[in-house]
Amino acid sequence: MRHRALGLPARAAAFVLRTLRDEVHNIVVDPVRRLRRRGPAGLLLAGVAVGGVIFFHALAQRPAGADLVRAVGGVQGDLPLWLALLRTPVSLYVPALDLPVWAGITQLFLAFALAENSLGRARTLAVAYATTLAGTLTARLMIMAGPDRWGFGLPPEAGQVLDTGPSAAVVGLFTYISVVRRAPVVFTLTGGSMVWESIARPNLAGREHLVAVAAAILLGLLHDRRPARLRDPRRLLRRRTRSGPAGTGVAAARNAGAPAAPPAAGIPSSGADARVNLDI
Repeated sequence: MRHRALGLPARAAAFVLRTLRDEVHNIVVDPVRRLRRRGPAGLLLAGVAVGGVIFFHALAQRPAGADLVRAVGGVQGDLPLWLALLRTPVSLYVPALDLPVWAGITQLFLAFALAENSLGRARTLAVAYATTLAGTLTARLMIMAGPDRWGFGLPPEAGQVLDTGPSAAVVGLFTYISVVRRAPVVFTLTGGSMVWESIARPNLAGREHLVAVAAAILLGLLHDRRPARLRDPRRLLRRRTRSGPAGTGVAAARNAGAPAAPPAAGIPSSGADARVNLDI
């Protein structure tokens, strides 16, 4: 019994160490290797995101620039839907007014750099936009529901709150990567911090971050459930070429120059000879 009691903590510690080792390999080692192969091109999205936030932050320091930033990337719940959708892509680069911009730049850079070298550029942009859009649209539904709907709704005054910033995209990217890459520690830190934020500061941004986490979890669970023909069309083409009938594809090219084997005695060499023998 004593050996079993001593063995249980050892097995638990070994499990934790294996989990941390695998997570560091999936989250850090693999993206760094891809970054070394790609070079500075692997930081394109991260550089654009950081540069965009710095540019809009500097532009908003002047009254005329602040008006321009608000007209281009300012999203509010009381805006018409078409206008909110039109401004949402730009709002990813407009820093939130109530948060220190320089503190969030490091998280922004890490999120986009890690996602670009783990998921690719197209999927990184898709996840960042989808999670941000999910939070924005859900906020509009909360405002439409009103403050007396099961704790879900928000008062009409929330529709005048400026809803900008890349924080929802950052949260969504970290959550999506932790789900796809099987990183429970990063997932717990990201999701737990958002839950704590929504409890400590029950505002519109906290709710949108929770929605971004939920949307990223859903997208991550659907990551490996795509049809085979949508995953990589080139694989399907290679399979058809290799397993195709004789006389087509690679098999025909390999056997084109090979001499034909002489027919065995008593065995017809073609379908025509077979019909002749059958007639006889």
